Amino acid sequence: MGPATATAREQAAVVPVTRLGPDGVLAPGCDPALSSAEALAAFRLMLLTRTYDERAFSLQRQGRLGTFSPVTGQEASVVGSAWALDPTRDWVVPQYRELPAMLRQGHTLEKVLLYQMGNPVGNRMEEGVNVLPIQISLAAQVPHAVGLAWGLRHQGLDACVITYFGDGASSEGDVHEAMNLAGVRRASVIFFLQNNGFAISTPVAKQTATESFALRAAGYGFPGELVDGNDLFAVYEVTRRAVERARAGEGPTLIESRTYRLGPHNTADDPTRYVDPEELRSWQALDPIVRVRAWLRSEGALDDASEVELQAELDGEVARAVAAAEAFPKVRPGQIFEHVYARPPDRVAAQWESVGEAGSA
Repeated sequence: MGPATATAREQAAVVPVTRLGPDGVLAPGCDPALSSAEALAAFRLMLLTRTYDERAFSLQRQGRLGTFSPVTGQEASVVGSAWALDPTRDWVVPQYRELPAMLRQGHTLEKVLLYQMGNPVGNRMEEGVNVLPIQISLAAQVPHAVGLAWGLRHQGLDACVITYFGDGASSEGDVHEAMNLAGVRRASVIFFLQNNGFAISTPVAKQTATESFALRAAGYGFPGELVDGNDLFAVYEVTRRAVERARAGEGPTLIESRTYRLGPHNTADDPTRYVDPEELRSWQALDPIVRVRAWLRSEGALDDASEVELQAELDGEVARAVAAAEAFPKVRPGQIFEHVYARPPDRVAAQWESVGEAGSA
């Protein structure tokens, strides 16, 4: 690697790529990475995600839903990256804050709700939905993503895999091992690190001394890029570039999406105990939904009437999903054993039989 290349990589890793300002105005000389129609569809998914968060938070407080982690504040980060994928061939390997990416791939709100209600059916993907199950154990999914990408390449497919994890998860050894292997094998995987400011209550400053998480990529032999995670257009552009690299056989990319968690880590968390109110207000002014809304209005693709209509549509979509999930058959004890082994070992078969639901798959 020559000095000029090294400098370019370092610059990309410490200066965030930004296209759409907080006021919804594109930077001078920038063409929008998405058409008005595409941006409107992405906005719809962002707004659906926030609508779902608000409803799910209420359900959890009523005891109708388990603990969950809202996406609020990170919608552009997740939607922009997922929008760069082809759901028919690419794969999403989530952690637990990637609802819109899973929906984009074909998963459903009803399934998401079932999972959060404790029904294992909700974490079982339908045929053709290229998503691995939600992973609560930090970073445990990252090596799986590399193996999946490596396997797809061995099959001669030009598909790529994106795996999501947070700034806290990036401190886990699994991430180092996965990135090292991906670099050596030139796996077609995108490591999408959502830096939302906190690992639960631990701020980024207490997690790393580096100027940018994206700088770590150089140590594994592949590019790292830092992007404004609240900018839908910039996130899409950077991820699309990483997808093109992966499809061309050029290996992995690490993307640090610098965003902010506007709500709690999850519904068991009280962020008022550790979040500086002034800092929170400064990030609220950078709300990703507000940015895209302003741009769409300037393009004539959205107005008061159409947004009211859209919000009513999304409210209805969430309400129907809640009703369907709550009407779903109750969980059976034996379900915990299903879809784990093709041929359960004797000890598992005995446990399965002990709950009165002996099975074979």
